[in-house]
Amino acid sequence: MKVLIHAVDADSLERARSNARNLIRAVPDAAIEIVVNAGAVAAALDAPDETDGHLVLCSNTLKRLGREPREGLVRVPAAILHLVRRQGDGWAYVRA
Repeated sequence: MKVLIHAVDADSLERARSNARNLIRAVPDAAIEIVVNAGAVAAALDAPDETDGHLVLCSNTLKRLGREPREGLVRVPAAILHLVRRQGDGWAYVRA
């Protein structure tokens, strides 16, 4: 199982993190990415969480915000491109 959970603001990031935790409990070997852009990027950087190993940050948003991710966080050039490519590879998309 391969699942993308897309978060665009602080509230949807909170839901995405909860969704990821629930999915991990139900399907421990699931591949999960929480793809964050827009307001969710600042929220992710400001509030570390146990699900941070699943985060994928949008570099476009990081640049716009003038922020750098903490060490170990994954970033991609553009969240939209990453989402489209992953879906093309068979990943399920969930909007948090």
